[in-house]
Amino acid sequence: MTISNKPWGKTNGNNVFLYTLTNKSGLEISITNYGGIITSILMPDKNGQKDEITLGFDSLKDYISEKYTSNCPYFGALIGRYANRIAKGKFSLEGVTYSFICNNGNNHLHGGNKAFHNQVWDSNVINKDGRSILELSIFSNDMEEGYPGNLKTTVLYSLTDDNELIIEYSATTDKTTHVNFTNHAYFNLNGCKSNVENHQLQIFSEKYTEATDEAIPTGKIIDIKGTEMDFFEPHLIGERISKVQGRGYDHNYILKGENGELKPGAIAIDQISGRKLEFFTTEPAVQLYTGNYLDGSLNRGNTVFNERFGFCLEAQHYPNSPNEPSFPSTLLKPGNIYSQTTVYKFSTI
Repeated sequence: MTISNKPWGKTNGNNVFLYTLTNKSGLEISITNYGGIITSILMPDKNGQKDEITLGFDSLKDYISEKYTSNCPYFGALIGRYANRIAKGKFSLEGVTYSFICNNGNNHLHGGNKAFHNQVWDSNVINKDGRSILELSIFSNDMEEGYPGNLKTTVLYSLTDDNELIIEYSATTDKTTHVNFTNHAYFNLNGCKSNVENHQLQIFSEKYTEATDEAIPTGKIIDIKGTEMDFFEPHLIGERISKVQGRGYDHNYILKGENGELKPGAIAIDQISGRKLEFFTTEPAVQLYTGNYLDGSLNRGNTVFNERFGFCLEAQHYPNSPNEPSFPSTLLKPGNIYSQTTVYKFSTI
């Protein structure tokens, strides 16, 4: 596996680079230190035809344009300090109430306006256990976007010759805080030729967190067996999507297996191209999102990103965990190390 890089422009006086990870199978994954964004995944199909299978852009200017940032879909970005939603932009910790911008209706989403997805990360290529790895790191000051604690975060991206994209997260803080990180890649295994409704999806989950119309958990854990939410046995994404609350899937699935142990979370297959994606994570849950709010206003060349043009498998703790004591804790305390591993494995059938 090799990692090449090139200058990719500047924003706010900071140099931005584009790194491309390539393995012996011909899989090419491009990542920029702006937002830690996965900008491109070029993958061969069952006949060896290589196509783009993720949503994103070919230039930095598109990611920092008003058209993109005004209604940001977070294409391929690292998300933090808190992925998903915090109800009413507030939580209390050690007797102090912390408030955050409500950038998603009445709620706080994906860390706010100045968050991991739109910051320039320090970047370096390192060697670890014989692997070349892209190392990204960022320092978030105490009370940045309202979050307590000086937070140091490192994310490692590596690509194996078995076509596994491995994402390893770690973080430390000097004050008790809440953290919940993810990557927001959108996948389209048919080479971005049409929407993803004909993708076959399996999720190793029998329960999800019930949510309000604002996608805030009610606190109830719901058994989904036999419902339109159930992907424990494979179904096409579009098969029952019209029955789903809201505009499509945007739900937190509780994964089977132990929190903190790497476990299978989902499998997606496009039968026409033969491309297959397997998802593994140490996190307790995954957010399935089916690109419900893509509206055709964004594009890469002639490829227009219309509604349901990609799906996301976002490894995470539950939304609004800081306000739900019964949920797995997202607390990070001084002296402890946050760690998470997510793997996306690509193959053909």
